[in-house]
Amino acid sequence: MNEVNLSMRLKRVFDYIPEGTRLADIGSDHAYLPCYAVLNKRCTSAIVGEITEGPFNSARSTIRQSGLEGIVEARMGDGLEVLKPNEVDVITIAGMGGSLIASILEKGKEKLQGVETLVLQPNIGAYQIRNWLDQEGYSLIKEDILEEDTKIYEILVASKSSTYKPYSDSKNKEMFIGPHLMHDQNDAFKKRWNHELKNFERILIQLQSAKQTEESIQKINEIKQKIEWINEVLA
Repeated sequence: MNEVNLSMRLKRVFDYIPEGTRLADIGSDHAYLPCYAVLNKRCTSAIVGEITEGPFNSARSTIRQSGLEGIVEARMGDGLEVLKPNEVDVITIAGMGGSLIASILEKGKEKLQGVETLVLQPNIGAYQIRNWLDQEGYSLIKEDILEEDTKIYEILVASKSSTYKPYSDSKNKEMFIGPHLMHDQNDAFKKRWNHELKNFERILIQLQSAKQTEESIQKINEIKQKIEWINEVLA
């Protein structure tokens, strides 16, 4: 993988970046995605945010080798602190846990001024991102799920200005599983949630066989609810 040939996962993230936008890619590592986006004229400019020196230097090297100095800029800093308000139109954050992505967005909320689109690819914990987006007034306009190298990834696309409402009366279930994904179940979706179902069923048996406490009873009820939701969706 490089700035000319992206992985399937990053290529799918690229597909959801709107045309003609100014991009910020947070935690970009080698800056492959932003360089690819500019080279393919999807974005007019890009900022790469890195928190540690190694990935920052790797990003600078890719930018230099791509001949994109002055168009793609690498900055070192924590999360969205590398940005100024109204500096970019779209932010991508890929390859992190959902809780970390949500915390980056929460911590840098003041830097989201002027940002119309968020394209987020959590490795786990997509629910936490959906919850943050919903609380902060972002509309979840698209979702995707794919398998690459035996790993399954979800992609969430959110808009600040869209009036689309992704959730129905079954909001908790939809937020847990994904309101778009559950209505368009591809093979990766089915594989992921069949695996999750078996995992929850195993955990439930372990909890039920252990000594019951108020905390464990609450956990049992939570897992039973999740098992019910998954069965309903997969039926």
